[in-house]
Amino acid sequence: MKRIPQSPHDLPAQSRRRFLQGLAAGGVLLGAAPWLDATAAREIPATAIGSPPELTGTEFDITIAETRVNFTGTPRMATTINGSLPGPTLRMREGDTVTIRVTNRLAVDTSIHWHGIILPYQMDGVPGVSFNGIAPGATFTYQFKVVQSGTYWYHSHSGMQEQTGLYGSIVIDPARADAIRADREYIVQLSDWTDESPHRVLSKLKMQSDYYNYNQPTVTDFFRDVGSMGLSAALDKREMWNQMRMSPTDLADISGSTYTFLMNGVTPAGNWTGLFRPGEKLRLRFINSGAMTFFDVRIPGLKMTVVQADGQNVEPVTVDEIRMGVAETYDVIVMPKDEAYTIFAQSMDRTGFVRGTLAARAGLSAPVPATDKPEPLTMDDMMGAMDHSAHGTPAGAAAMDHSAHGGMAMTAADLSKPSTTVRHARTEYGPSTDMRVDTPRTNLDDPGVGLRNNGRRVLTYADLRTVGGSVDKRIPTREMELHLTGNMERYVWSIDGVEFGKSTPIHFRHGERLRVILHNDTMMTHPMHLHGMWSDLESPEGKFLARKHTINVQPAQRVSFLVTADAPGHWVWHCHLLIHMDTGMFRQVVVS
Repeated sequence: MKRIPQSPHDLPAQSRRRFLQGLAAGGVLLGAAPWLDATAAREIPATAIGSPPELTGTEFDITIAETRVNFTGTPRMATTINGSLPGPTLRMREGDTVTIRVTNRLAVDTSIHWHGIILPYQMDGVPGVSFNGIAPGATFTYQFKVVQSGTYWYHSHSGMQEQTGLYGSIVIDPARADAIRADREYIVQLSDWTDESPHRVLSKLKMQSDYYNYNQPTVTDFFRDVGSMGLSAALDKREMWNQMRMSPTDLADISGSTYTFLMNGVTPAGNWTGLFRPGEKLRLRFINSGAMTFFDVRIPGLKMTVVQADGQNVEPVTVDEIRMGVAETYDVIVMPKDEAYTIFAQSMDRTGFVRGTLAARAGLSAPVPATDKPEPLTMDDMMGAMDHSAHGTPAGAAAMDHSAHGGMAMTAADLSKPSTTVRHARTEYGPSTDMRVDTPRTNLDDPGVGLRNNGRRVLTYADLRTVGGSVDKRIPTREMELHLTGNMERYVWSIDGVEFGKSTPIHFRHGERLRVILHNDTMMTHPMHLHGMWSDLESPEGKFLARKHTINVQPAQRVSFLVTADAPGHWVWHCHLLIHMDTGMFRQVVVS
């Protein structure tokens, strides 16, 4: 008999509230961890949360160690930087050369990756690719010239340490006057915390991929489908999902059943607060530092004007809500008029949230909205632009080319816009792939499941326009198509059906301009991050939209971007969902 894990929904109301929202004093140790004796407990300091220190200048010294936290009533050890969670904000200036000395006080190797920062590959901080890692007791010195400005962040690339607290923010001031003017600014760093060992979480997913999913379809849902679709269509729908061994409610691999969501290291009950004077213009630097969580962010009663995406200034666009993929950053301008507003960030699967407050004075709060009702994936999310009237027969099947990638020559004229012909690699027809999408969606104006037609203005990629346009206006000389693949039953993730351990490097020619097409053959949204180079997101017609370092690819979606391979060396390319990366959706990129 399959064991069903306990859901927080099954807990008494008071216990559930604590489980999901954390302690009001989240991060403060209420008692020694049971595995620590009294002497050890005294020697290990508690973690500072809520207001990470800001370090400025050109030289930084940071120390990685274990410190104590208590977010849920159960003391645990966190991996922290200078004893804080998040780690200190590193404030730099464009044009400066910075030196960062990282000392490892852990019993295991560690590393720091400077996410979105353009630098020499030897400074990129990926063990086994760009350097050997930082051994226990050792100090590694990172040094690079800062060639950009904006909001970024840093995190470990070792042993799932990112999940246990090893992350922080980076603010780079422009060399000249900042084009974005504000009276006051705050970093709002979102993350997810579990009292479980990240490796234990992975082992549970390996045993049962929907272990943390408590929003499973019910008999009531089936009869609702019968009422709206008819019996035959409802049965066909259920049969199709069963054949694919998938659940339409599996929006996130890890849910609020184990996660407590944090804002600047503070639980929902702790209520992180940013103060303002009425009439001030505030700049909020949002960073999604979650290991596995997409956050939908809004401030009820307050419009947000997006002015920066992934550290790059964009033409202002005013919205009510933003979906933030893991590793993305967005800067927004808000102009509060009332005394208090709630910053509300709910998980994509609606199993939890984190909130903070913008307040005119300390102690104020505003109403906290209820989480939205979870919405299931649709057949379009799974099958793309298929004509569902012809069950099992993809529309346009005659146009599909199932040859190996790169097998079709293209002229320069062809490369002025992305190709639409689907080309599945032969390696996709194997045990690491449980589905393939032949008719993908290319729409960038879709906010994604749970945000469609919700009555709020939601930011989409189609809204983004990087100020100044593309730096490299060359037409690409070649096109590369990569498919994001996985097998939910085996819980493995891959690219072109090949897990990282079985893969060979991807090669870019130094100086070339190439197009990359990411085609999602899975039921999950993947935030894809290419190290060391910008990804110039383009429309389906080949028009430049935005310069980004992380691009979300929705289920059954086909997204393209251009890359200028101007950074020689060894880089990596991976899904930024931590466990997806660790289970195979990861490739090495060699620029030579």
